[in-house]
Amino acid sequence: MENIAENLLKTRARIVAAEQKYGRPAGSVSLLAVSKTHAADTIRIAVAAGQHHFGENYLQEALEKIGVLPQADLIWHFIGPVQTNKTRQLAENFHWVHCVDRFKVAKRLSESRPAHLAPLNICIQVNISGESTKSGVATEQVAELARQILPLPGLSLRGLMVIPAPQTDFELQRVAFRQTRLLMQELNATGMQLDTLSMGMSDDLETAIAEGATMVRIGTAIFGSRQT
Repeated sequence: MENIAENLLKTRARIVAAEQKYGRPAGSVSLLAVSKTHAADTIRIAVAAGQHHFGENYLQEALEKIGVLPQADLIWHFIGPVQTNKTRQLAENFHWVHCVDRFKVAKRLSESRPAHLAPLNICIQVNISGESTKSGVATEQVAELARQILPLPGLSLRGLMVIPAPQTDFELQRVAFRQTRLLMQELNATGMQLDTLSMGMSDDLETAIAEGATMVRIGTAIFGSRQT
């Protein structure tokens, strides 16, 4: 098994170093540990090492983990594609949903969020690179979707989420992240109060932080290769 505690320390050190290098305030970037396909026991190790935010892609797998890890201080993020027939379970069991790209999905999440729970934090997924194989709303449609979502009860629209096309060059990586940051700035200029840019993974977290990421989603660098 990977040395998860050590990997968490290294990942947090990368985040701190990037914050310092690119003039970001200390602690302005939070770490979301992507635990999809990894067993609950590995999450327990991460929890013991001080990690409390976890991201899952597959609903049934996530619900099983949530069931055996009932700690009140764990924050569960759903970061996979959202199917409309799964919105009730997402609304009842998660604190965040990162991949909202249709008003129909947002409306169903709103209708299904139990009244006794705090509003469900959501991000609009933007297909920032225009890839036909990826989910997400086109950049020119983001503002209208955000305006539709804002009034929905039981939801708190927090910001934008992106998974850009892979790039190995640092400057090329920056382009999509910069576009996302500017897009959120445009939305906030209209009176919205978005505060979350969910972007950056194991291979490009420094680039994302350079361009304003407030939450990086890290899996492989913490847990190792995906389990099947």
